[in-house]
Amino acid sequence: MVGLDGVSVHPSGLCESTDVGAGTRVWAFAHILSGARVGRDCNVCDSAFIEGGVVVGDRVTIKNQVMIFDGVTIAEDVFLGPGVIFTNDLRPRAHIKRSGDALSRTEVRRGATLGAGVVVVCGTTIGEHAFIGAGAVVITDVPAHAFMVGNPARQIGWVCECGERLDPDLHCVCGREYAQCQTVLRELVSSESRGSD
Repeated sequence: MVGLDGVSVHPSGLCESTDVGAGTRVWAFAHILSGARVGRDCNVCDSAFIEGGVVVGDRVTIKNQVMIFDGVTIAEDVFLGPGVIFTNDLRPRAHIKRSGDALSRTEVRRGATLGAGVVVVCGTTIGEHAFIGAGAVVITDVPAHAFMVGNPARQIGWVCECGERLDPDLHCVCGREYAQCQTVLRELVSSESRGSD
């Protein structure tokens, strides 16, 4: 691995961006274009592609063959499984070159997981700690903690911050408990975890 200001780049990897955080690892045949911003302690695996204009937060795992194009923002602690693909143009034509504000923006919020082979249609937001099952096609916004599967992706339940599926009472095996208010899930904080006044 070749070190560049605390960034490890495999001899077969290509990192053209100068805005990559310390501790990030770029593996074989991965390509980070100039203009991309990648945070600290990320893992960019074999054959992943990160286009200029992409923003990636700290501690993000980008598995093999993930494609992230301009207009996509990935928050901290996100997991992108093998072969995840983000789009950025709802009306692509080979003879029309769109860039900047002409592209549709996509946001993946903190702690979300996208399983292998997920396709994210541009212009969507994936909420914090959401879990998108393998092979799903996301075409609409995803609420925080939602468990989504299928094509098009549909919600079939809720997941905890730890990644486990919540039971019908919105309890997790890890001990966390949640409550649903309309389409929003909120964690209940016990008096023990808040401390005494």
